[in-house]
Amino acid sequence: MLRFNDVADQMLEYNPGTDLELLQRAYVFSAKVHEGQERLSGEPYLVHPLEVAGILVQMRVDDVTVAAGLLHDTLEDTLTTREELVRHFGEQVAFLVEGLTKIARIEFTSVRARQAENFRKMLVAMSEDIRILLIKLADRLHNMRTLKYMKEDSARRIAQETLDIYAPLAHRLGIHWMKQELESLAFRTLHPEIVSELEEQIAGNRAEREKYIEEVIGEISSTLVSTGLSVEVTGRLKDLSSIHAKMQSQGVSLDEIYDMIAFRIVIAGGSTTDCYAVLGIVHSTWRPVPARFKDYVALPKPNGYQSLHTTVIGAYGERMEVQIRTEEMHRNAELGIAAHWKYKEGRFDTDGQDAEKFAWLRQLLEWQRDLADPHEFLDTVKVDLFAEEVFVFTPTGDVVTLPQRATALDFAYAIHSEVGDQCAGSKVNGKQVPLRHVLHNGDTVEIQTSARQFPRKDWLDFVVSSKARTRIRHALRVQGRERSVQLGRDLLERECRKHKMSFDSLLKNGELESLARSEGKSGSVDELYSAVGYGKLSAVGLVAKLRGEEPSRPPKEAPPGRLRSLFRREKRPERGPGIRVSGLPDVLVRFGGCCEPLPGDDVIGFVTRGRGVTVHARDCPRVFELEPDRRIDVDWADDEPREERAIKVRVTSIDQPGILAKVTRSISAAGVNIRAATITTGEGDIAIQSFELGVADVESLNNVMKEIQRVKGVRQVERVRG
Repeated sequence: MLRFNDVADQMLEYNPGTDLELLQRAYVFSAKVHEGQERLSGEPYLVHPLEVAGILVQMRVDDVTVAAGLLHDTLEDTLTTREELVRHFGEQVAFLVEGLTKIARIEFTSVRARQAENFRKMLVAMSEDIRILLIKLADRLHNMRTLKYMKEDSARRIAQETLDIYAPLAHRLGIHWMKQELESLAFRTLHPEIVSELEEQIAGNRAEREKYIEEVIGEISSTLVSTGLSVEVTGRLKDLSSIHAKMQSQGVSLDEIYDMIAFRIVIAGGSTTDCYAVLGIVHSTWRPVPARFKDYVALPKPNGYQSLHTTVIGAYGERMEVQIRTEEMHRNAELGIAAHWKYKEGRFDTDGQDAEKFAWLRQLLEWQRDLADPHEFLDTVKVDLFAEEVFVFTPTGDVVTLPQRATALDFAYAIHSEVGDQCAGSKVNGKQVPLRHVLHNGDTVEIQTSARQFPRKDWLDFVVSSKARTRIRHALRVQGRERSVQLGRDLLERECRKHKMSFDSLLKNGELESLARSEGKSGSVDELYSAVGYGKLSAVGLVAKLRGEEPSRPPKEAPPGRLRSLFRREKRPERGPGIRVSGLPDVLVRFGGCCEPLPGDDVIGFVTRGRGVTVHARDCPRVFELEPDRRIDVDWADDEPREERAIKVRVTSIDQPGILAKVTRSISAAGVNIRAATITTGEGDIAIQSFELGVADVESLNNVMKEIQRVKGVRQVERVRG
């Protein structure tokens, strides 16, 4: 178990001027306020802040950050107040601890909404001081190390959140070792069966592999020592999560992964020129694999990472990956942003070039202001923040970084929002290409614009960057609102003419404005028109009110409020199958075929004029293409019997005799009926089994998918929507 003295000793090694008295006071205070509290492991709670402090010291942070790490849970989990922290430890420590405190008193509609809002708060806080994020990452890493003490469903939820948000954030901050450990721990929690299977297959040749690594290290070292360069060569087996990801992307078995071992050459006191010299020696010693060379020295990643990556055919014909970097590059790769820290009067300084390396943080903050829906925000930022990058050039030679599979249109929006909105054509490497053309590293892109061009809905089918998707959706919503305002005005005008009322007079004398105030939240006449255009309010009913008449009342059993006008039909609507719309069960409901939601899925409804409400899963891509004004709250009626629904599941497995029988037996063992099945085989002895299963809710679906995953030889089980 880590002790306070260990933390203090490690800090003094890299920062002899550490304020040990501040750390001592923080440690004693944390021990006092957390006294009597225990972790799920049964250990005293103080173990957690100590471990967080130890991880922060590993990142070589300052004493204020370590003190905040020791105190990071005091505001949330104890009776400590911010005033106490300021009094005992100063404003800086209090600010960092407050920035870390979760939103605990706000009620959210779902776990996903809570996650999104916590992420928003963290972004806003870390924009003022990046050390808040570093403490949060240290906190998450220690929690991941102790997941085995949590219930399985909670552990899986935290692991998935770590994989979605925290590991990629560590990557964007350039803290490579932390990103790798977070990914590895999450993978082991989410896919224990796959981990067990891979470890069993790899364990057989462990001694041979270790011998091979030692041989290659010796050969590289002896080859390079003659050049007069001082180098350190290390070798390791790649993480299981990385190996599995490659198996999935290439559709191959473990036996067909040839570059499972990676070697790193660190040049002591070397320069950029030395890196290329070593690369030449490596390529002259072993044959390089074509198209497997990446130059992150000339084109660093946005987080500042620099290294040369190449794959060569090494000893015994084995492929091996080799990374080449200087000592400074290696330090930057391991410490990330912490390697660039400068201190001015005890504060973290992000001025100048270092701040430019983290411009993505400013972009995140812009998106979080523009996107009101927390679900949309969380899904949107994942695309740009967490994707691998493609480097392309403007005609003047400037480098533009985009997510993988970015298109020419994504490039246009990366240049400027107006350039994207008015993008009418594009050239890549001098050739005219469609806007949906996918860009590759090194492409030179030129954009042609037209003032008559406007964003189109089909653009959402191929753009991938958050900036492009956010801007296009915004433009489409503005256009949709303008159309609804015009339509609503036309409907009201027409109804007024039927009753020989002057629409212009009603507008001038303020009667329409008064009506708008009584009918809507904002009291805006345009909002009134929009509500009529969307079908939320009836033009007939509004004109009746203007004439001083009572609108005709619907039958007593009809839903109250605005839903009354939406869902009144000639015949009684079908009862929503287990769905309540704004708490009401008797509303015409249908399910989106694009996502096929099941009871237990987080869902949202959309008003469809004349067809009631269409229910979609919250994470359905179609959700973000539809106007926010048409969204309506829906939830599952727990007290109603649930009908069996047909849901598609895809199983990827090794193509071997008996595997289909084992999978079908596991489905039957879970008490689920198979309605249809299709089996195909692909390259590399891979079989794809597609099933249509009859399930009543998400819990039943998850149970059967878990049973299938336990079958030896099954690589992946996934729900197929649409």
